[in-house]
Amino acid sequence: MRVVVAEDHALLRAGLTQLLEAKGFEVLAAVDTLPELRRALADPAADAAVVDVRMPPSQTDEGLRAAIEARAARPGFPVLVLSQYVEHLYARELLASGEGAVGYLLKDRVADVAEFVDSLRRVADGGTVLDPTVVAMVLARRGGSPVARLTERERDVLALMAEGRGNAGIARRLSVTEKAVAKHINNIFTKLDLPGDTDDHRRVRAVLEWLRI
Repeated sequence: MRVVVAEDHALLRAGLTQLLEAKGFEVLAAVDTLPELRRALADPAADAAVVDVRMPPSQTDEGLRAAIEARAARPGFPVLVLSQYVEHLYARELLASGEGAVGYLLKDRVADVAEFVDSLRRVADGGTVLDPTVVAMVLARRGGSPVARLTERERDVLALMAEGRGNAGIARRLSVTEKAVAKHINNIFTKLDLPGDTDDHRRVRAVLEWLRI
């Protein structure tokens, strides 16, 4: 898999590059400015990108904007965004298209190499991955409609879906059967008025609805 890496801190950029190459990825470009990032994301050879939210010149959300632009030009292009701070609105913007293949992680998660690499692979496979800290923040807000229709267990399942867990992973975390998880997910889709479509697409839409809390 050929990956674009965008990070303006030289040491972290070099570390990400080395880490990804050691895990079998090809780093197509490792950049530190917005113009370079836009050029790299426009390369049709790129299969996915790992992008810092804050890039020069303003150090606000240039990386996020470039990622959203890239996905507008190439719908479904996998992007894993890294951030120093928790901001669930960034996750909402990434998920807004409803296509999946997006992730939002705090930079601290890179230290857990196995989890970071697994997150990137899940995003590249079309899944969604949200940092557990973002998930906790949204859970703390509670309320909201139609999410308020969900039972406590269904909210637990939806929170783990937001972290990018599959049915088997959710079952392990909650110590229940996969059959029970599948039943909860079907209930979630029904209560959030998400009939039809593919399950993958509905999972993204369910998480997006949950992020509106």
